[in-house]
Amino acid sequence: MKHGKKYNASAAKYDLTKKYDVASACKMVQDMKYAKFDETIECHISLRLEKNATVRDTLVFPNQFRGEKKVLVFCKGDKVKEALDAGAAFAGEEYIDKVKDGWLDFDVAVATPDMMKDVGRLGMVLGRKGLMPNPKTGTVTPNVAQAVAELKKGRTEFRADKSGIVHIAVGKCSMDSEKVVENVNTLLSEISKRKPVGTANFVSSVSVSSSMGPGVWVDYKEGE
Repeated sequence: MKHGKKYNASAAKYDLTKKYDVASACKMVQDMKYAKFDETIECHISLRLEKNATVRDTLVFPNQFRGEKKVLVFCKGDKVKEALDAGAAFAGEEYIDKVKDGWLDFDVAVATPDMMKDVGRLGMVLGRKGLMPNPKTGTVTPNVAQAVAELKKGRTEFRADKSGIVHIAVGKCSMDSEKVVENVNTLLSEISKRKPVGTANFVSSVSVSSSMGPGVWVDYKEGE
């Protein structure tokens, strides 16, 4: 793959064929940043998964780097006030018709279990945008207050793609490097907890990079 002059000049600063500890890798990524905007730092974790297996869950990073999310809660009765009091931007059953008509002015959707029969009909709209509530990610729950609070704190979904790789943003180049390191270590810890029993070397490889810059291999060993 051909890269531009700025990318190549940035990549020439270090030996990118080697692996580095998390702290060193994150500092290198920030040092190699060359775009004028505040690039996002991404982590890519390759997993050894059985055929048709996947890893999917959520976590809350200790150090947030994104704006506060607008949360929509599909609910009715007393749950509407509970959701709004917890900080939801929108709550109620009337939003089903609004979404059906094309309204999508929210970042994440939550639903109580009794609403899923109706919310499920929005699959063509919410599914395409990755907004469909799902019990696996804690967005289908009777405890809407807890869900809203965690989402506003930055609860983030991670999942392995068809190739068994988890791609996820872990920070910004403008952040203190120590905070980025803490986020990466939190992610690695959460991924390791999903290791299937009897699986050796579950994490095949780990790398970090900025939005535009070169990737850096992380010297990661399970159990660290």
